[in-house]
Amino acid sequence: MKKTEEKPFGHELHKSPTGIQGFDEITNGGLPAGRPTLVCGGAGCGKTLFGMEFIVRGVTQFNEPGVFMSFEETNEELIQNVSSLGFDLDDLVKNKKIVLEHVHIERSEIAETGEYDLEALFIRLGYAIDSIGAKRVVLDTIESLFAGLPNQLILRAELRRLFRWLKEKKVTAIITGERGNETLTRQGLEEYVSDCVIMLDHRVTQQNSTRRLRIVKYRGSLHGTNEYPFLINEDGFSILPVTSLGLNHTVTNKRISSGITALDKMLEGKGYFRGSTVLISGTAGLGKTSIAAHFAEAACKRGERVLYFCFEESPTQLIRNMLSIGIDLEPLVQKGLLQFQATRPTFYGLEMHLVATHKAVNDFKPEVVIFDPINTFVIGDKEFEVKTMLMRIVDFLKLNQITALFTSLTTCGTALEHADTNISSLIDTWLLLRDIELNGERNRGMYVLKSRGMANSNQIREFILTNHGVELRKVYIGPDGFLTGSARIAQEALENAEVLKRKNDIERKKREIERFRFNKRNYKKTIL
Repeated sequence: MKKTEEKPFGHELHKSPTGIQGFDEITNGGLPAGRPTLVCGGAGCGKTLFGMEFIVRGVTQFNEPGVFMSFEETNEELIQNVSSLGFDLDDLVKNKKIVLEHVHIERSEIAETGEYDLEALFIRLGYAIDSIGAKRVVLDTIESLFAGLPNQLILRAELRRLFRWLKEKKVTAIITGERGNETLTRQGLEEYVSDCVIMLDHRVTQQNSTRRLRIVKYRGSLHGTNEYPFLINEDGFSILPVTSLGLNHTVTNKRISSGITALDKMLEGKGYFRGSTVLISGTAGLGKTSIAAHFAEAACKRGERVLYFCFEESPTQLIRNMLSIGIDLEPLVQKGLLQFQATRPTFYGLEMHLVATHKAVNDFKPEVVIFDPINTFVIGDKEFEVKTMLMRIVDFLKLNQITALFTSLTTCGTALEHADTNISSLIDTWLLLRDIELNGERNRGMYVLKSRGMANSNQIREFILTNHGVELRKVYIGPDGFLTGSARIAQEALENAEVLKRKNDIERKKREIERFRFNKRNYKKTIL
């Protein structure tokens, strides 16, 4: 998503960066500094982890100590739960960078006495803040804090009192809350007194689990308003803007080989543009993966890194199969130039595939990325969603000057110039593989449907898979048009026979002429 520059009127809103990957980009800087933010959502959506990462990143990246006050989990449980993210809370607590406070609230005791006051909380929280000079505070969760207040008027007053107290302490605070049935929170009041409201959602669609984040409101600041998929893994939160990055990426005139010399000749003899997108489409068994493997091998031989996403075959199976055409990918993997990412499209949702792709590219930093094939994502009525996901991937790769090659299976019976994912408009070079059936034979043909920015061949080329790779044969036009396979061999044999016959006829004529001349000379000598 293109970052929009803020043009505030008067004083610019000061923001506190979270350090959470992707979040500061969609908020143009982070959370409102010195103000409370409400993070709400259902069970298991990541509210506690969001708050904990905000605290930990504040210490490790921005030297801002923090206080994490929990009303549900004990300190021991928190330390154990976040250790999977690589957060060493024990060390941070010992070094007085973080204070963990567990406050146990027994609702039955409140019901018996009928009294509930936040003064004790303010004293305890204030002491924790002052003890380390905290700049960040997380309260997890607010339902436990106000569970004993049945009166809505008192609840609203106490909420305002809490938020006002946090502002007076000039700390950037996150308050987590459980989502209500028809409201953002169970009480339906917290979102009105918060300066910033963030909704986390964990949904399951067609057996695929997806986590998404949405900024409901952000007082005094522009912000992204879409739903953003996010991933929780060993590195913590990873949030990905879902809007297109915009058409402002840079381009280059540099060309790179496809790995097939004859194919390069069809593209001005130079191959693809670096940083462009290539689509290879065709029906099953035509050699799409073989052409992709040629491209991967050529890039690795140039010393470039290649990231290969397999969605139908395991890496070992693909490596074994490519040996049949003389391409050995195993040494390239061992050298660290080629990396496979093999997952089923149904392993997780489309958004998570998008996030995982970004993460894999950022970690491996390849020059070439291959997706083989992309149409496997189209399950049910998801064509629009798949196109949107691939559009974001294309924008991301072009922004980073990464050459991308996609393969797509064309369904039998449909128009050849059709890709199941409808991304042809995003593609720079489109190679179409054809299944040519003639005289009881099935042969392969290839032609360049389009290639932006370069002259390209308009001929259909027959190609075969040999033990030394993909081989494109010269165009052969017979009396009845373009010929392939045995029909081509038969026509070549017939034409060779005709050529041989004409040659023999010419030799015979020459011999007759020589014989006539010889006889004529002998006749003259006899007369003389």
